[in-house]
Amino acid sequence: MNKPEGQAPQRSTTKQKGDAAEDRALRYLQTQGLQLVHRNYRTPGRGGGEIDLVMQGPDGTLVFVEVRHRAKANHGGALASVTASKQRRLVFAARYFLLHYTQMPPCRFDVVALEGDTLQWYKAAFDA
Repeated sequence: MNKPEGQAPQRSTTKQKGDAAEDRALRYLQTQGLQLVHRNYRTPGRGGGEIDLVMQGPDGTLVFVEVRHRAKANHGGALASVTASKQRRLVFAARYFLLHYTQMPPCRFDVVALEGDTLQWYKAAFDA
């Protein structure tokens, strides 16, 4: 089917690209033995944080995953975009998430970085 003249081709929105990156990261982590606990967990109120994926490893470790996508590795790439400020917000959200647990499970913070078609999984990318 041809597009009418003068109509711009449809482009993916940033949200659509982010959702696609999360979908890819989720599928990959599941093939590595992790199970999804929660997706896009948000703390209530303003100024909180969001965790893209909360996964559980085979050993019971809760894994808080930040998914970052960059078309190119310019400016340090996807991993470098997880700044100290972003890490603080992730830790805040994780602490809030853990309030629902009566017994604290082992936890870690991972980053799945997608640059172009390359996916890299950084286990324990930073500490709380």
